[in-house]
Amino acid sequence: MLTKPTLITRFASTVVASFLLVSAVQANEPAKAAKPDANKGKAIVEQQCAACHGADGNASAPLYPKLAGQHAEYIAKQLSNFKAQPGQDKPLRENAVMAGFAGQLSDEDMKNVAAYLSAQTMKPGVARNKDTLALGEKIYRGGIAEKKVPACAGCHSPNGAGIPAQYPRLGGQHAQYTESQLVAFREGTRHNSEQMTAIATKLSDREMKAVSDYIAGLR
Repeated sequence: MLTKPTLITRFASTVVASFLLVSAVQANEPAKAAKPDANKGKAIVEQQCAACHGADGNASAPLYPKLAGQHAEYIAKQLSNFKAQPGQDKPLRENAVMAGFAGQLSDEDMKNVAAYLSAQTMKPGVARNKDTLALGEKIYRGGIAEKKVPACAGCHSPNGAGIPAQYPRLGGQHAQYTESQLVAFREGTRHNSEQMTAIATKLSDREMKAVSDYIAGLR
């Protein structure tokens, strides 16, 4: 027959063993990623990004992209693509200015910046060239069958809103910036999307300008 002290000792041992088992299981569980902090992202944007992209992500100069309202996952991915990753000779997006800024940001910083910018409201744009509007609409909504160019709307949606985490928002973007990226895909200075590289190589300069201008007016 077990004495009372023995029972207490066994009970205590069982409790300790259970505690150690739970601790071991918790230690082996992957750490949950911290939720992005938009306030920290805002501070980074105001200090490092606002001169080109605007404090709220609405770049006024057409050379720079509007980032307000862009999908957070897309922004974070693009920032990381400006940095050469282990095993890469060069980054997937080659831009000396952005490489300098992105190189100073940690993965957490990038997610914080993305969280802040995605929560801002993009100011609408306008299509400015009425002579190419019909061509731009045709390419965006129907593609170019004879060149096997798919409709942009298939991935970026009819109103240019894109699909979060997969395809970026394009509607309202500066035409000059959109065109510059199509050229970058065609020339190989931006090679982080095989799909877009394949499409851009089939477009003429006129077609790029037309669809870029049309996209600027989407909302």
